[in-house]
Amino acid sequence: MRVSRLMLVTLRDDPAEAEITSHKLLLRAGYMRRLAPGIFAYLPLLWRVLQKVSAIVREEMAAVDALETLLPQLQPADLWRRSGRWDGYTAGEGIMFHLVDRQERSLGLGPTHEEVVTELAADLLRSYRQLPVCLYQIQTKFRDEIRPRFGLMRGREFIMKDAYSFHADEACLRRTYAAMDGAYRRIFERCGLRAVAVEADSGAIGGSASQEFMVTAEAGEDLILASPDGRYAANQERAVSLPAAAVPLEVSTCQPLATPAQTSIDELCTAHGFDPTQTLKVLLLLARFAAAPPRGVLVCLRGDQQLNDVKLANAVTARCADAGALLEIVPLLADHLWDAVPFGFLGPHLEDPALRQGEARVAAAPLLRLADPSAADLEAFVCGANRSDEHLVGARWGELCPVPEVVDLRAAQPGDRCLHDPSQRLEAARGIEVGHIFQLGRKYSEALEARFTNEAGSEEPLWMGCYGIGVSRLAQAAVEQHHDADGIRWPVAIAPYTVIIVIASSQDPVQVALAEELYERLRLGGCDVLLDDRPERAGVKFKDADLIGIPWRLVVGRGAGERKVELVDRSGDTGKRELSADAALEHLRGLPGASP
Repeated sequence: MRVSRLMLVTLRDDPAEAEITSHKLLLRAGYMRRLAPGIFAYLPLLWRVLQKVSAIVREEMAAVDALETLLPQLQPADLWRRSGRWDGYTAGEGIMFHLVDRQERSLGLGPTHEEVVTELAADLLRSYRQLPVCLYQIQTKFRDEIRPRFGLMRGREFIMKDAYSFHADEACLRRTYAAMDGAYRRIFERCGLRAVAVEADSGAIGGSASQEFMVTAEAGEDLILASPDGRYAANQERAVSLPAAAVPLEVSTCQPLATPAQTSIDELCTAHGFDPTQTLKVLLLLARFAAAPPRGVLVCLRGDQQLNDVKLANAVTARCADAGALLEIVPLLADHLWDAVPFGFLGPHLEDPALRQGEARVAAAPLLRLADPSAADLEAFVCGANRSDEHLVGARWGELCPVPEVVDLRAAQPGDRCLHDPSQRLEAARGIEVGHIFQLGRKYSEALEARFTNEAGSEEPLWMGCYGIGVSRLAQAAVEQHHDADGIRWPVAIAPYTVIIVIASSQDPVQVALAEELYERLRLGGCDVLLDDRPERAGVKFKDADLIGIPWRLVVGRGAGERKVELVDRSGDTGKRELSADAALEHLRGLPGASP
């Protein structure tokens, strides 16, 4: 391809809407253009990158016997209602684009395809003799992001590879899950990415086990917590750890303490010399559901700990299974209540408050009471007295009130001790999620009645797995991990072109002739090669070549009469070298996409 025909438009300044380096570089280098918030056009250079990523994905999926298919993007709401996910994905801040057609039927644009593929499996897979089966697709998905940002990292439409496997038993599911784990590691390695596998929360997809693959980068939205010995790594949403030991509270009886206007743990500890580990943090929250009235939630944490919102949502969902989809959990405010509640002075012995609906009193369910182990393990503690401007010092479980149901709710933090080895302490890194694999179990097959006949001749639900890779996100993650002050530095395997030939002076017929010869030899040899034949100054061409990040640059300049060229390694590993034209071609032989 000749650059003069490439429709290449580069920018010298960072676009105002771009926030992170990879987003800035993809816009500046002419890889994509923004049409609306979270909606981008993939221009020819980026499309070549995405095709190369997709080719690697297809090869590795074929290696684990996955079958490529293409599923509809427009999905009937009925399928999602049967799985119980329609309300959660469309109500409130749900992320599914949805519409009503002219026949008054509700439809959604698929952010994922568990329902669709399970419905197909129910129709097509009827016997254990047909199993296992794994189907995958590479397709555009849609998410109605409230705040699209970071370019392709959090867009409203994106390209994704999603695979779904079906099995006769759990052991077979686990084998495929392990095979996909290996395939994913090979995909990211072949794409030139440094990725780490971490334990993850299954979120709205569900399932018994899941693992994320994170590309480590400072711009990552996710916090990875890992042990130095490499034996444990998890997304912070999922991570577990041992908190620091609490400082014992040396008191024998429970006494009231006047605490005027001391509504926070910091204010309480500063005024009276308590250590935060001696205090109890009590949070009053409101859970809203798709198919049931809202319910109050009382959460107890040790005063120095922070609440993990994902762990709380999972705990509430599991304990309110009949309430439909959990829409949100928000702080419970005074205007939600009929009876006054002393916010800032709450204790675990708070009586169930009545909820307000307009001016009417709501017959609400009792508070769902949960305590993190860090709180439940305290022998004596300082907590609110449920009276304004007063706390209790020396409160004890069993005397003040029963211990609430104990469940892990705290957010693990860098520096916490590891469960597997308390001498190890968690270290933090930022990561970009590029892949996620799940053991779904029978969640969808039971809801959608996808059943098969087993060896004994009886029917049972299929076992399922789900495996996703963000193809477009992976491309931007590669830029985030591979760039320098001059621009992108693509890994060779996914670069849009392997070599760019730059003619220093397009007015010199000797330089032009040698460049054309090299271009033809590389092209006919199957190399992905660009020829910068534009009548621009050499400096402009060099800057553009660095910006767009082609791995190898052949500069045809003053040495053209002696058939000398300059070979530049964009990665910086070997730098610049002056070689004969034939030696340069020989050096490029064997590179991915370059076999002159």
